[in-house]
Amino acid sequence: MRLVTHLIAVNREIRLRRQLADIERVVLALPVRTHADLQQLVRREMEQAAACDFPHLYGTPPEERYSTYGHGPDLGLGKARSDNPLIATRGVALWIAAVYHETLDSRRPGMEELHRQVLRLMRQIKELSAPDRRDFGAEWMEPSALA
Repeated sequence: MRLVTHLIAVNREIRLRRQLADIERVVLALPVRTHADLQQLVRREMEQAAACDFPHLYGTPPEERYSTYGHGPDLGLGKARSDNPLIATRGVALWIAAVYHETLDSRRPGMEELHRQVLRLMRQIKELSAPDRRDFGAEWMEPSALA
């Protein structure tokens, strides 16, 4: 039984790592003006997930709340792959919230590393949404830029 549990956990780590790579690509491909919205959505999704009885199952239908792993990351990834930037940002936020809480207190080294990568992604979103990053295109017209 220990071997089966180990194989299930390793499979989950591999799956979430692959999804993380897709989510990172989506974040970088989003229009610049949506990064601030994404940061707000991530914050809201994190708060909603934390308020749930089972935060690691955030985004999972209530009838499946006793499953081993939640469906939040899969639903989030599906939405993140949308061509519509609004739907994609909501999917990214759902994915981050679900994976953050799933990996939060994990004792497995692979899941701990995945948690750190999710935190890095959240920091990257925060940096991308900074006002000085968003107004970069307008800076070249500033008088101080000409000096």
